[in-house]
Amino acid sequence: MERSAVIFDIDGPLLDFTEAEELVYFEPFERRYGLTGLSSDWETYAIRNDLEIYREIISTHLGRPLSDSDLWSLAEDYFQALRDGYASGRLKVVAVDGALELLERLSAVKGLVLGTATANFLEVARQRLLIAGMWRHVEAYPGAAEGGGSKSRILERVLDELWADHRISRSRIVFLGDNLNDLEAARSNGVHFIGFHVAPERRERLRRAGAELVLGDHEATWTNIQEILGLSKAD
Repeated sequence: MERSAVIFDIDGPLLDFTEAEELVYFEPFERRYGLTGLSSDWETYAIRNDLEIYREIISTHLGRPLSDSDLWSLAEDYFQALRDGYASGRLKVVAVDGALELLERLSAVKGLVLGTATANFLEVARQRLLIAGMWRHVEAYPGAAEGGGSKSRILERVLDELWADHRISRSRIVFLGDNLNDLEAARSNGVHFIGFHVAPERRERLRRAGAELVLGDHEATWTNIQEILGLSKAD
């Protein structure tokens, strides 16, 4: 049977990014540099990628680039703040309804490979997905912010790995995302796209941008992935 793959953006399709988690993202900048009032409107940044956003904040507000070692020290402060927050209960990981069940269903399909293409730092994605019980389903191909670049570039790196390891053609790959940059990533890389968000206004935004398939519950996601990849026939 020909192999296939389903790749997930994390926030939106699998997890909610809560306001409390969002605030922690900026805490290291206040502790280290006294920077406050930083924008949490992710679309105001030149490249929507945790690594690139950190670089942009540092360059814009300090007027100079930091070394990679200093940059990753800053990121590690963020990772530790999340660990402490989850351990204390101050932060919670909120799963999208039906997301874990969807991953379990997909993982049971022979010849189907799962992964992520997220703009989060890999350690952040790993922590949150572990708590949600989802990490084991996607850990083989965890595309994340490391390496830099746009969502299109992040997805491209994952696709290159899938081709190198399994010769999975792009016509056999579905990417689930909730933002316009996810739609553009799917288009530029020539893979199938499913727009997903539980909020109707977010779905409508994707439709207006030309997304042909936009869903709001994961029972429909399962059905449509089966149809796109022919899993009901092959399984």
